[in-house]
Amino acid sequence: MTRSLIGLSGNLERPSKTRALVQTIVATAADRFEAAGAVYDLADFGPSLGTARRVEDLAATARAALEVILSADALVVASPVYKGSYTGLFKHLIDLIDPAALQGKPVLLAATGGGDRHALVIEHQLRPLFGFFEAQTLPTGVYAADRDFAGGQPAAPALLDRLGRAIDQLSPVFARRVSPRPLELSA
Repeated sequence: MTRSLIGLSGNLERPSKTRALVQTIVATAADRFEAAGAVYDLADFGPSLGTARRVEDLAATARAALEVILSADALVVASPVYKGSYTGLFKHLIDLIDPAALQGKPVLLAATGGGDRHALVIEHQLRPLFGFFEAQTLPTGVYAADRDFAGGQPAAPALLDRLGRAIDQLSPVFARRVSPRPLELSA
């Protein structure tokens, strides 16, 4: 059975540095762990997201995207920083999720921003948000500033090194499961 790693980028526009960061993480990890990978952003949820008060209010394609995200074995979740926090529409999507839906799910947290002054958004905004859901957030978060990109893609050596350490922390999720050997009782 193929395991899945799904990315959620909290942006509306394409191209986006946030989406590029999530795509890089998902593609690298999916290749390394021989997992299925896909990336969604808020544009994939269409206009129904802004008016939805509950999951049932989402358009069928948006509900299907959310179902894929929630059924993943692990998630990569990122948001661009807006006024010191994640974006409002990203939070609105998260607000639609049942509090038990992410319980125990491994989540690699990431964010992008203009400069270093927003680097703590992962610790002060995203980690508590996913803590509420009792998700298993990985110890290493990945923050990328504008200067960490070249041609719209993650490129800074320090960023790529941190990204690699975060991906390493997904290893237990995607480790090949070996069937336990039956106990042998001695006579």
